[in-house]
Amino acid sequence: MGRDDQKLRAYYGAGPADISLDDVDLGGIPRHVSIIMDGNGRWAKARGLDRSEGHVAGVDSLREAVTTSVRLGVDVLSVYAFSTENWKRPRREVNLLMHLFATTLMQELPLFFQEDVRLRFLGDLEALPRETRDVFQRGLDETAGHTGMTFALAVNYGSRAELVRATCQIAREVQAGSLAVEDIDEECVSSRLYSSGLPDPDLLIRTSGELRLSNYLLWQLAYTEFYVTDTYWPDFSRWDYLRAIRSYQCRDRRFGGVRQP
Repeated sequence: MGRDDQKLRAYYGAGPADISLDDVDLGGIPRHVSIIMDGNGRWAKARGLDRSEGHVAGVDSLREAVTTSVRLGVDVLSVYAFSTENWKRPRREVNLLMHLFATTLMQELPLFFQEDVRLRFLGDLEALPRETRDVFQRGLDETAGHTGMTFALAVNYGSRAELVRATCQIAREVQAGSLAVEDIDEECVSSRLYSSGLPDPDLLIRTSGELRLSNYLLWQLAYTEFYVTDTYWPDFSRWDYLRAIRSYQCRDRRFGGVRQP
């Protein structure tokens, strides 16, 4: 994806002493960055606020992450917004999140137009409230022709359910005679996942210090580099993003092989 270096330099002006744009190789920016946005509730609790305030504050961090990804020239940004397990949370919190999804998307559509961002969703949207689904569909329709960065929101997403869904689809195709058993390979499975057509993530960022995947992109993260920060999601900034890129660029990605001398 094209990058405007002038805008990038202006975006990363004066910053903290430990990180600057000169600390990363702009020729080695990961193609696909994925983020597990965690810590909204703990951020709010630490400030004596209701958990809902953490979710509202997290929207600002998400907006900055989208802009940062565009400025850096990332091709795909995917984020874990709502898991299939999150339905177990208090009804009031779930209702707030559904409302936030709808209102935030409407508010951010001008940004998507300005930056030529194409929207995509990962997950089973049929279980969402109709208002939320309708707004999501509007976002898909209105950004379908955009050719810039793809922004993929994982909503009502669970990787195990995704794999079961793909397996059932393959089984039905074999039963119908439209797919031969010997033609089932990794590409066959990948093409039936919600992320079909997207490159696997190069870098996964998880905020709040938790060391687990939480049922997120288990197939797609096979060779992804992980970066975990103790920073809660509402405090995650463009500078934290840059620290993650710097860490990623220090890795030796061998994909199961060995580096030749």
